Amino acid sequence: MESKARVVSSLLAVKQKSGKSYSEIAEETGLTNVYVAQLLRRQAQLKPSTVPKLKATLPDLTDDLIQEMMNPPMRSYDPTIVIEPAIYRLNEAVMHFGESIKDIINEDFGDGIMSAIDFYCSVDKIKGVDGKDRVVVTFDGKYLPHSEMLY
Repeated sequence: MESKARVVSSLLAVKQKSGKSYSEIAEETGLTNVYVAQLLRRQAQLKPSTVPKLKATLPDLTDDLIQEMMNPPMRSYDPTIVIEPAIYRLNEAVMHFGESIKDIINEDFGDGIMSAIDFYCSVDKIKGVDGKDRVVVTFDGKYLPHSEMLY
């Protein structure tokens, strides 16, 4: 098994060679753009049913890379990444709006949380009312109620 960094580097090289964006690959495979990025960064496991679609979209993917992508990934991140400005701002937005979002989840659904496992995430670009580009990040997670601890 190759190191994760080496595999990710190889996967991103295949993407770059294709000339396709994450969104273009997503459209061709029926996945979200964020999930495509997770697959290519080894943060998600490639499912057998997706292999033919991904190989058709990225024909330079080798069988070895496909096999690596089908292994359960080590879902991790470098804690120093939070200093990268885009990631810092995402964290800042969640921290700033988090309590209000939690209150609304509890008010609308009850005592529970949003799953980060049964979860879809996408990033879209739209024009705002002022005509300027805006980023839309969608978190779409299954609601998970907290359960009473009974024996």
